[in-house]
Amino acid sequence: MLYVVLGELMPDYSVVRGWVKVSLLALSVIFLSFAAARPRTGSKLRSVETIGREVALVVDVSNSMLAEDVEPSRMERTRYALSRLVEGMKEDRVGIVAFADEAEVVLPVTSDYKMAQAKIRHLSPELIARQGTNIGEALRVALLSFSSNTQAAHSRVVMLITDGETHDEGALEAAAQAAAEGVMICVVGIGTPEGEPLKINGQHIEDEEGKMVITKLNEPLLQQIAEATGGIYVRSRNDNFGLQSIIERLDSIEASRLEIREFEEYEEQYQWPLGIALVLLVAEMLLLSRRNPLLRNVRMFEREESK
Repeated sequence: MLYVVLGELMPDYSVVRGWVKVSLLALSVIFLSFAAARPRTGSKLRSVETIGREVALVVDVSNSMLAEDVEPSRMERTRYALSRLVEGMKEDRVGIVAFADEAEVVLPVTSDYKMAQAKIRHLSPELIARQGTNIGEALRVALLSFSSNTQAAHSRVVMLITDGETHDEGALEAAAQAAAEGVMICVVGIGTPEGEPLKINGQHIEDEEGKMVITKLNEPLLQQIAEATGGIYVRSRNDNFGLQSIIERLDSIEASRLEIREFEEYEEQYQWPLGIALVLLVAEMLLLSRRNPLLRNVRMFEREESK
């Protein structure tokens, strides 16, 4: 009865065409969903040779790095400078060793710069329980952190950032070991030889005798460590951390073949459902919900009335 009334009021309206338009629109949405899911087929392997250097960042995280003779503090300046260093890396691999009285590999040597940035942001004295400044142990741990495929190449560098406040003879022994293994040590001395009262959370630290603890930069020791391996020593200041000198020294080191990385590449197939969806949308727009007036009297599917 409803169709009869609609037929009399709207003789050109086609119920079938309306359903066809809805179906075309629904199908186009389905195929668009398939395209958005990015279907892929097959895979292939592509080898990429990485040429660069391996750099182990050996960072002092002892309490003395909280001193504020370098603004805003030794630790803050170190984190900022290392972030800048990693930002400029392209093909080099980087690892991080944090140390105080003990040393710990925070990040194995890797080309994942985002992970390196994240680890740098979390460098703090809280990483190492036992306090002190054991440079010798830190250098030995750093030498073990390099990958084996660079052992024969002189493309391994240790970048040591510390105030050097230690009298450990093991530091020079570790530097000699590094030189024997062809590893260069570049040193950034952070602090001042005059020293600065040590503050933690805004409170001055006192020793057992009630005297204020003064933390000083041990510059002669750090210079000897760098010279023993053919590296350079720079002192960090408020106006210049010394990063540019280190970068220039790193650039002078010959790069070597580090590794071969395999990438899986899939063939994208989203263009097929996307194309079908577009065709269906165009067909839906071109299809009118009314009959063509020229074909109004055509009744292909109606039976002839019996005479």
